[in-house]
Amino acid sequence: MTQEELFKKLVAHCKEYGFIFPSSEIYDGLSAVYDYGQQGVELKNNIKRYWWESMTRLHDNIVGIDSAIFMHPKIWEASGHVGAFNDPLIDNRDSKKRYRADVLIEDFIAKQEEKIAKEVEKAKKRFGDAFDEAKFLETNARVADYRAKRDMAHDRMVDALNRNDLEELRQIILDCEIVCPISGTRNWTEVRQFNLMFETKMGSVSEGANTIYLRPETAQGIFVNFLNVQKTGRMKIPFGIAQIGKAFRNEIVARQFIFRMREFEQMEMQFFVRPGEELEWFKKWKETRMKWHRALGFGDEHYRFHDHEKLAHYANAATDVEYEFPFGFKEVEGIHSRTDFDLGNHQKFSGKKIQYFDTETGESYVPYVIETSIGVDRMVLQVLSASYEEQQLENGETRVVMHFPPALAPVKAAVLPLVKKDGLPEVAREILHQLKFDFNVQYDEKDSIGKRYRRQDAIGTPFCITVDHQTLEDRTVTVRYRDSMEQKRVAISELSSMIGAEVGFRKLFDQLIG
Repeated sequence: MTQEELFKKLVAHCKEYGFIFPSSEIYDGLSAVYDYGQQGVELKNNIKRYWWESMTRLHDNIVGIDSAIFMHPKIWEASGHVGAFNDPLIDNRDSKKRYRADVLIEDFIAKQEEKIAKEVEKAKKRFGDAFDEAKFLETNARVADYRAKRDMAHDRMVDALNRNDLEELRQIILDCEIVCPISGTRNWTEVRQFNLMFETKMGSVSEGANTIYLRPETAQGIFVNFLNVQKTGRMKIPFGIAQIGKAFRNEIVARQFIFRMREFEQMEMQFFVRPGEELEWFKKWKETRMKWHRALGFGDEHYRFHDHEKLAHYANAATDVEYEFPFGFKEVEGIHSRTDFDLGNHQKFSGKKIQYFDTETGESYVPYVIETSIGVDRMVLQVLSASYEEQQLENGETRVVMHFPPALAPVKAAVLPLVKKDGLPEVAREILHQLKFDFNVQYDEKDSIGKRYRRQDAIGTPFCITVDHQTLEDRTVTVRYRDSMEQKRVAISELSSMIGAEVGFRKLFDQLIG
């Protein structure tokens, strides 16, 4: 099965089992907008809880806020979004589809890397144990050709983006013979800049209404509340402010499900430090955030850092944490050293003094900022991608199982009476009532026990608790483990402590502070 086929199956699975639905589907949907179903919203909330509590509980100097989506329009002038929040877009005249020019080139670069990887795989099969990969990469003519195309496109794109040379971006697309994925033609328009912010009106009548924007990021709500939080919380630098909230961008959308959407949610933390110490803190937060991702247990080899070659106007250092999705390595979190750009500009545009008096040095200054920013929806997709498996069993059957970390699993346990008689449903309901105040637990009595196990595997439930006739005799139940499918007898009185030890966040947090 190809990675593309696997991804299509994952998308179908998400709809079939109540994780994610196309928005407004009965009206034929709305492009790049999705709704979270009953399992998806639980998964999403658990991911947010893992992030929020790791930030605000495990760090004594980080607090949280929840700022408004509507903000004064001058904020977006100060932040640079009005003048510089643009994407280079290009249209294909035949398909009438619009694309980001840099994404088309990045996809071309990724294809060259895929071709290199395929050449390596073929050579491994041909030469077996005698295969010298390093020598092959140095000497193979096809690999050299793919590398030359990759490096040419990469170097020219980086240079064009740094110079904001739109003509050169189009020329790269033409020189690389990049075709439209829909029409298959190279009939491209010129490249144009397109502002990504959504505009709306605020006011009682349209004539007197003010133009405001739906926020394209949550960070500015933190910056304009810097003094409020610092003074009321008596915060001392270094300290951080965390926030989870909705943001909106009029994206030209890639065909990658919830990876890039027009309405999305962010988890951002802005960490305020002394000028001159920002790069040291940047390094520390890189390590801290990568540790957070790897603690989920999806395999360290599937994560990497990607340092930015073109820095945003506000940054003096930037990197992405990338995860290997079925469609390649893509960003799940950005870590940026934003200097004093944001606070300094808000001080300038508002006319209000935004400075911190450092009692240790005896001086006032505009703090520098290290930002960590995750797209919640991308994180959901990453967890879904990493957890999905079609597993061949010894008896010849196939099961689809979601290997969620227990703390993130939407449903923690399912209570299943073996049959719908003999008093078993009554005992199962009693157990459900005992557990539901601490955990999200399901009750299911429909179909055979095997089919019920498969349903719970498909939504990633770590434990299935089966009530059988022995339960009536000794008050024990059969607990089935999702990943191993092993079963063992457990006393009803021990269920709560056993489940709690496995599905709580403590195991994840121990890895972060260890």
